[in-house]
Amino acid sequence: MGVPEKLAARMSMAEQHEYLRARFSRRTMIRGGAVTLGAVAGGAFVPGATAQAAVPAQRTVTSAATVDGSLVAPFGRHLAWGNDPRTEVTVSWQVPVAVKKPFIRIGAHPWDLSRRIEAEVRTLYTPAGVGASGDHTQYYLHAKLTHLRPGRTYYYGVGHQGFDPAQPHLAGTLGTFTTAPAHKAPFTFTAFGDEGVGYHGLANNALILGQNPAFHLHAGDIAYGDPAGAGKTTDAGFDSRTWDQFLYQTESVAKQVPWMPAYGNHDMEAWYSPNGYGGEEARWTLPDNGPDPKNLPGVYSFVYGNTAVISLDANDISFEIPANLGISGGTQTKWLERQLKKFRAAKDVDFVVVFFHHCAYCTSTAHASEGGVRQEWVPLFEKYTVDLVINGHNHQYERTDVIKAGKVTRKLPIGGTAYPETDGVVYVTAGAAGRSLYAFSAPDSYEGHEHETDSVASFVNTKDGKVDETVAWSRVRYLNYSFLRVDVTPAPKGRQTTLKVSGIAETGDRIDHFTVSRKAK
Repeated sequence: MGVPEKLAARMSMAEQHEYLRARFSRRTMIRGGAVTLGAVAGGAFVPGATAQAAVPAQRTVTSAATVDGSLVAPFGRHLAWGNDPRTEVTVSWQVPVAVKKPFIRIGAHPWDLSRRIEAEVRTLYTPAGVGASGDHTQYYLHAKLTHLRPGRTYYYGVGHQGFDPAQPHLAGTLGTFTTAPAHKAPFTFTAFGDEGVGYHGLANNALILGQNPAFHLHAGDIAYGDPAGAGKTTDAGFDSRTWDQFLYQTESVAKQVPWMPAYGNHDMEAWYSPNGYGGEEARWTLPDNGPDPKNLPGVYSFVYGNTAVISLDANDISFEIPANLGISGGTQTKWLERQLKKFRAAKDVDFVVVFFHHCAYCTSTAHASEGGVRQEWVPLFEKYTVDLVINGHNHQYERTDVIKAGKVTRKLPIGGTAYPETDGVVYVTAGAAGRSLYAFSAPDSYEGHEHETDSVASFVNTKDGKVDETVAWSRVRYLNYSFLRVDVTPAPKGRQTTLKVSGIAETGDRIDHFTVSRKAK
């Protein structure tokens, strides 16, 4: 069912979007009975309180009519690719109070920002009594830029009535981004998971900016607004204001490097929508080419140069944390296979990188491995010879040997090379972005401090609970803060093209490196 014709005539596209989302959410919540939803007001998505809190949905922020826009500065800028990184970028940001007529300016030079585009406003209201949150309204703004030129650097500024970034005294607020090239060329990207707010996240962000990445992958558990992470309305400690701090913290990188997240268990904020992603939909605009952008907004893909990247939502198949178990009804896995088949057949795609939150293979004493991932997705990774799988969830760095059917097919020492076309898949847990660290059951073993261990005691989460296992695939273990750097080097057809993967510690030291190689198409 769409928007009624008479109503649609009086509504903007943004208002129609919120109307449909509210209708969908109401129907779902009537079935689930978990939370209640407020009305759509002025295009804003206004969740009500949980049944437990029973807090009136009242706004206490100052009216936009009484705010001088020149006194309100945007913050928390973050970029994301559209469906085609060569021509589409979304710029998102936040303002602390409501503003009038928000917009973005964009141009090829900082002194020429003549193109002005209206921004979409998404208002997220959290009543007092929902977790630890105070009565709080957040204003997220989004401007989707299309028909850009490949390989071009653009300058942009975000503003609103009273705050125009084209004014000389606001030149310091400008940002830049560079679209993907039209042809294969060398590039670098970075990745980690489980950042949160704090000193270690800041340190990793500073190092990431120094790598000059084309984009950054965040493998879930983004800000930890919900520190409990069970995906339930009873989760203790939830505070929506954590997101204000997080977006401010990451702005130094995310305002110029597209920041592409997958959603983890701490990103299911159950107060806003039945799937837990209502808050995420307010904060992010991601590619909408997944199997169900409304229900699974963190599932999408994009191609940059010769590399296809797929983001998955492992909450859909998690036995360990089952709040969203089965939410896609199997459509996500079917979509994944279609994407893998398409990318392997594409003449301009050499590498396929997949990232998501829960680990396929990890020996952490906290979460270890997720049996749902091994059951649903690992067979597809092997069938279509995925080149690299990046996970978070466990707060440490761990890298496997080359694996197929649960067995080591090739030992992959530090500095070694993997050949996925014949050998299998390499899995990296890069979950030490900033949150408190976990532990291993075996000694650390990393570059310059190798401690080879034939077998490591661990467990896997299954539908019947934890099952102990002893594994031989744990090759590199590093228990401190770190992130992943990946350098992609194309090659002429028939020659070996490479992914050079490095684990980088918060100190700047390299803790691991290996190469993934295959014949270029």
